[in-house]
Amino acid sequence: MSDEKHLYLVLHPNHSLIASQYDPEHFLRHYVQGSTRYFEGRLMFVEIDPAFRNPYFDIDQAYAELIPHEDGRPKATKFIKSYRALEHIDFSALGKLYLCNSVGDYVALESAPYDGSRDPEEFRIVLEVNPVKFIVLTKYNLQEFGRFITDPHNTKGAPKMFFSELEFSTEEFLKEFEENPLIRCYVPGIHPARLSKAISEIRSTPGKFVKGLSLDCPIDKISYKLLRDGFMFAEQGNYKFYPLLGLEEVERKYYKYWKSM
Repeated sequence: MSDEKHLYLVLHPNHSLIASQYDPEHFLRHYVQGSTRYFEGRLMFVEIDPAFRNPYFDIDQAYAELIPHEDGRPKATKFIKSYRALEHIDFSALGKLYLCNSVGDYVALESAPYDGSRDPEEFRIVLEVNPVKFIVLTKYNLQEFGRFITDPHNTKGAPKMFFSELEFSTEEFLKEFEENPLIRCYVPGIHPARLSKAISEIRSTPGKFVKGLSLDCPIDKISYKLLRDGFMFAEQGNYKFYPLLGLEEVERKYYKYWKSM
């Protein structure tokens, strides 16, 4: 392991490109258990092809400094950049995506083609994770939203974005809200009345497809079970999608993580 060289892009809780001598499983356990930098919440990171290079990152220098400790322990983390890291990563270099809890249990997701036609819902609740962290109600599917949010003229977006989606049924919510205005909160920190008003505003405003719901996305408080479809990396003209595993498959392959969901 001491001769290995790995690259990881941490997407949450911080935004960093990191070199390491650890494989993904040892890396994530060090990050959430063996480091004084991080104690609770969730960790999200994606493997990066070790051969990836971009002038913005001094990767070769970081590799040169991946020297085991005097007691033989591998070098766990060598931070390369912690600012605008995602913006300078080629999507072709992205490997597996890891979602981890605070005790080191995880699920690993593989990329796959995205089929927006499989999602017939009128509205979606998008959870922005990196680098912007808004919660947004939209009529766009994930690919369309990626095109919208990475538009250079969009003042609330960024050149590259990483986001997901909440499980949500518009008609079920509106029916339940009409019958009982004191229903549970569908979105952490957002009153159901605000969500209902946002739906009405988009429906009644021609050409409006997006409405902000929150200035912060508390991804640490949102269970895997409440997500829909998967995670999307997006930029203008390009995207990479990571579909969620079904709950039965998570239970079978990642039982410890499943128990904590």
